[in-house]
Amino acid sequence: MSKKLKHELAIERYTKVIESNPQNYRAYNNRAISHLKKGRYDYAIADFNKAIELNPKFEAAYINRGNAYQEIGYYDLSIDDFNKAIELNLQNGMAYNNRGFTYMLMGKYKEAERDIRKSLELNPDNIYALNSMAELNAAKNNPEEACKWLKKAIENGYNNWGYIKTSRTYDNIRDATCYKEIIMEAVVRVRKT
Repeated sequence: MSKKLKHELAIERYTKVIESNPQNYRAYNNRAISHLKKGRYDYAIADFNKAIELNPKFEAAYINRGNAYQEIGYYDLSIDDFNKAIELNLQNGMAYNNRGFTYMLMGKYKEAERDIRKSLELNPDNIYALNSMAELNAAKNNPEEACKWLKKAIENGYNNWGYIKTSRTYDNIRDATCYKEIIMEAVVRVRKT
């Protein structure tokens, strides 16, 4: 089943759940995630808004809406949502990681590093935070440090090769020997499976 069809079926399924129980904030959040994965940001944000309206303490909806805002370049709104998620749960490492990643996209590297390190302090094996640290170092044009973090992310299970090969966040280090070696290792690993 294609990802596109999978997300369409999920949207239909969650729509039925919402029709049978309009107070189900989790169904709005989950449908919004499927809209987000299909690039339907306006629908996703509307559903995240509804989930938050129904349960203002549902931190996952703030994180997810923050991700949606980040995707469309509304960084200040994204930061606001991650701040709210952190306010609701100071131990939520993903909120720190995602806020740090947004700061990185804004060119605020000091704030980005502070937040990503906080995420790693809360969960040292968080593959997304490990990858974010790699991306931050790539953005700072520090290829050796970026590769060190990327290798650690991969060793811990990060395997989104399409993202690693195409994300603009890695543009500064694409010509670095260590980055090319990581990509070649990935190609060999994929061929073996």
